[in-house]
Amino acid sequence: MRQYLHCGRFGFHLDKQAVVMGILNVTPDSFSDGGNFASLEFALSHAESMVEQGVAMIDIGGESTRPGSPPVPLEEELRRVMPVLYALRDIGKPLSVDTYKPEVMRQALIAGADLINDINAFRAPGAIEAVRDSECALCIMHMQGAPQTMQQEPHYGDVVEEVIAFLRERVDALTAAGIERERICLDPGFGFGKTLEHNLALMRGIGRMRDELGLPVLAGVSRKSMIGALTGKPVAERMAGSIGGALAAVAHGARIVRVHDVAETVDALAVWHASA
Repeated sequence: MRQYLHCGRFGFHLDKQAVVMGILNVTPDSFSDGGNFASLEFALSHAESMVEQGVAMIDIGGESTRPGSPPVPLEEELRRVMPVLYALRDIGKPLSVDTYKPEVMRQALIAGADLINDINAFRAPGAIEAVRDSECALCIMHMQGAPQTMQQEPHYGDVVEEVIAFLRERVDALTAAGIERERICLDPGFGFGKTLEHNLALMRGIGRMRDELGLPVLAGVSRKSMIGALTGKPVAERMAGSIGGALAAVAHGARIVRVHDVAETVDALAVWHASA
């Protein structure tokens, strides 16, 4: 199956090899690295380090979406994200912006964003219109509920079937608006309204998702609670488990892995691909 992602100024042939998306949180309250890269100087330094480590794309987030997190006002999110985006636009790697707000999407695209990563799957009024006429890639994610409540007793009949059905509906909505399929990738939304059992079922179902929808799958499990549940480790000690999660996702068919630990994951994937 041909897997190609048109990503703004860039393009990725994902038929055989997976690539690493590095996380750049510019928030004071992210569950994993909140506040570490909130200042512009530290954010730019971290982004440059990720490029040196072999990152394929950088995902900039100005609003924490950890379970229980409150929404951030539009102006505050723009204040956090836009200076970083403008400063990094010529870094030589695709820049993704993690947002569900249409106005942030519009401003990010003006600033040169190559990918919009939306946990709300472009369901907000005006979201599709904000991205439709651009060249950016679009990542549509499944989430049950909202960040404030999503981990309060999530339930499914068949989690894989229901997530695929949701993603199919969103792909159909985007393509009906005139958006090319080669601009779209899928995220099952690990940890977004899922128990550990749901997350593991989705991990095993990545290949089915890819085959039924015919689009690249992005997997983000880095340092999440599922890694903690499986290893018994706190957030700061989940690197090894997160790398294992990334390799498991790739083994099941994911072609983009969203991670905090770029250098280590790039090395692990190099060995994986060489021996596969």
